[in-house]
Amino acid sequence: MAEIPAVLRQRLTTPAGGEPPGILVVEHEAECPPGLWGGWLTEAGLRLHVVRPYLGEPLPEDVDHFAGLLVLGGSPGPWDDDRFPWLPATRALLRTAFEHGTPTFGICLGAELMTAEFDGRTERRDVPQIGVYDLKVLPAAAEDPVFAGLADCPPAMLWHREEMATLPPGAVLLIGGTDSPHQAFRLGDQAWGTQFHPEATPEIVTGWADESAMLCEAGADADEIVAQVAAAAAETTRTWRPVAHRWAALVHQRHRDRLLPS
Repeated sequence: MAEIPAVLRQRLTTPAGGEPPGILVVEHEAECPPGLWGGWLTEAGLRLHVVRPYLGEPLPEDVDHFAGLLVLGGSPGPWDDDRFPWLPATRALLRTAFEHGTPTFGICLGAELMTAEFDGRTERRDVPQIGVYDLKVLPAAAEDPVFAGLADCPPAMLWHREEMATLPPGAVLLIGGTDSPHQAFRLGDQAWGTQFHPEATPEIVTGWADESAMLCEAGADADEIVAQVAAAAAETTRTWRPVAHRWAALVHQRHRDRLLPS
């Protein structure tokens, strides 16, 4: 944890004799694992409980046994319930986590599901957006407990056809940039979503490129996209690893609050 800011280290400490906080991770496809984000959360002292509904693993009805919720990306659209029958349960989990004040993070599809559940609007792009882009950090990010401290124009991997066209009422836009302007937002005090993929490694993106027809639609070259991810790897780690650690600090705080006698 050498790169965790000192001010956060106390919040990342598990009480003596206690188990590390556990978070529920919803993985929609084997090709979209927690990746870098999962590794950063693990090094920040969280236990990841990954549920894979595409393999028939049932989603829990609530998040009472977890201190956080992470919903990953994938190829479904946020309303593709007929083909991906666990999506309604995932949207319901996002609602329950929000109502219970459970720290939540949605990546790409996860953020789109959050947007859809909370009365925002998603839509399908005419041309998929694929590649490493420089984003735009907005003033609201400076006061955000998770996204504060970012340098302007951070690089991020984008790979999406659906996008968040209108954020939910009350959501705070934190990062914009590109012609898909809603790149990161906060909803309430404990929920965040990103359109981009902070978890993506060159290996993960290689898997997407090998199986995706979206590359042709976007006019993108697989080798070039993977090379972009590899070239930006050091800077993306410097940028998004502290963000993961800040979110982990909120999970630790939630865990400690739950251990306090009522």
